[in-house]
Amino acid sequence: MSLTRKRASKKQRALEILIILKRLYPDATCSLTYETPIQLLVATILSAQCTDERVNKVTPELFARFPDAPSLASADREELETLIRSTGFYRNKAKNIQGACQKIVDEFGGNVPKQMEQLLSLSGVARKTANVVLAHGFGINEGVTVDTHVKRLSQRLGLTEATDPIKIERDLMPLFPQADWENFSIRIIYHGRAICKARKPICADCDLAHLCPSVQV
Repeated sequence: MSLTRKRASKKQRALEILIILKRLYPDATCSLTYETPIQLLVATILSAQCTDERVNKVTPELFARFPDAPSLASADREELETLIRSTGFYRNKAKNIQGACQKIVDEFGGNVPKQMEQLLSLSGVARKTANVVLAHGFGINEGVTVDTHVKRLSQRLGLTEATDPIKIERDLMPLFPQADWENFSIRIIYHGRAICKARKPICADCDLAHLCPSVQV
């Protein structure tokens, strides 16, 4: 029998939520298209305030022209901005991409570093981006990726009361096994897109409704 949202502890609810999400989205994975860690890093930087779908329309031409850190670091800034213009905030993103790639060339031998602290030293890289790169580029679960969907659903599900992404991540990490940190994020993102939408959550069709203190009936 399922644990009710009234009786279950937060960790018990979290684990049942994870089980249900795995059943609902068994094949969920990172939506960004990439072949190498540097391409994943760049795509994740581009995804800020932009949909993965839009990023995936931009990156094939971008990576055909500039496939690695050295070529991105030395790219003509105007050409780079033109290629990524449709992702929004393209000037700042181009600056961050080139700054990150130049540091990767200068300090990490052209390879994306595998440590959180080193990733966070790169231009345009915060914990969200670093978590994505570590998990999907190297299979390292260092933390829980917190994007707008993870933030919204974690609050609605009563898993956190925090509003700051770093505090939300700290609240979520103890609730799940480390091996599931990233797959929780990916699956909750899928659920946010499909069911628990920002303006009109479809609570009547939600398999998590019995565990959700915010359910609208």
